[in-house]
Amino acid sequence: MKKVIITVATTGGVQRKSANPNLPEQPDEIAKAAYESFNEGAAIVHVHARDKNGAPSGDSEIYRQIADLIRPKCNIIINFTTGGGGNLNIEERISCLDANPEIASLNMGSLVRTIGPYAGTLFINTSDDIERFAKEMIVRDIKPEMEIYHHGMLREVYNLINKKLVNKPYYINFVLGMAYQGAVEARAQNLFSLLQLLPPESIFTVCAMGRAQFPMTTLSMILGGNARVGMEDNVYYQKGTLAESNAQFVAKLVRIAREMGLDIATPDEARKILELKRRG
Repeated sequence: MKKVIITVATTGGVQRKSANPNLPEQPDEIAKAAYESFNEGAAIVHVHARDKNGAPSGDSEIYRQIADLIRPKCNIIINFTTGGGGNLNIEERISCLDANPEIASLNMGSLVRTIGPYAGTLFINTSDDIERFAKEMIVRDIKPEMEIYHHGMLREVYNLINKKLVNKPYYINFVLGMAYQGAVEARAQNLFSLLQLLPPESIFTVCAMGRAQFPMTTLSMILGGNARVGMEDNVYYQKGTLAESNAQFVAKLVRIAREMGLDIATPDEARKILELKRRG
């Protein structure tokens, strides 16, 4: 069986320290979380930058600072978000690419935010926007992690493939249970049906929100996929108990994987699987 690639999503663009004081926000906190998670078995760290007040930021200098703090500590793969947060425009979201990650997330469609501080606003990703992000990534040799929230977003995946704006292997993240209008629930049936629509030569991973995090990531590994955990997706380690760290989530997922007889990919093994160009 192939090795499982574990991603840790340390921060996200929604939750603040008011939800969990252990949530990393500043560059040194995010770098520390990445290193601790690497030590527990994470091969990829998914990063959302924050400004000095803890709000989502698209500032490439903050992203560069985070990368510069992580790379001397370990060889974990760095994945920057182009989703950012509800306070960022397209130009701010795309600027993280200037900090030269190996992977960057690419949201494959639009949603309506229904909860949180930006409830009632639109998360717009038109076909033109998606193609623009993809073009910027392909010229920089950055692998897009294509974020799929519902079945219709796979149309945009095939559009990028047909226009040769994304290289094989195609890297797809199924985001399940996001409480926004248009996103599918974190249910096994939804994951099964999404997998039926995957293009050939795809590598998939799964993340799920809240209490669905471990059931759905475990199912992903059973089905031959990879998994993402972390405080972006859930600030509680278990019901009523706040997570102490991102590494705590990674350690639990590694235990589950090993109980199933699965091997965990190192960062360099994940680079080989995903055909990445190493930075730093």
